[in-house]
Amino acid sequence: MARLDPIVSEFATTEEAEAYDVWFRARVQEALDDPDPGVPHDQAMAELQAIIDERRG
Repeated sequence: MARLDPIVSEFATTEEAEAYDVWFRARVQEALDDPDPGVPHDQAMAELQAIIDERRG
C-alpha cells in the first residue's frame, strides 16, 4: 500500500485515491446520462442566493 504525501494528495494511499477516482467518474457519467433537463445556471444561483439571504436574516 503506497502512502501519499499529504501536501500533494488529500488521500492517505494510492488505493484510496484510485477508489475515489472510480466513484467520481461514475457519478459524472450518471449525471451525463440523466435525461432530466438541467437547471439553468442563473436560476440555480438565484435559488442559492435566496437561501443564503434567508439564513443571514
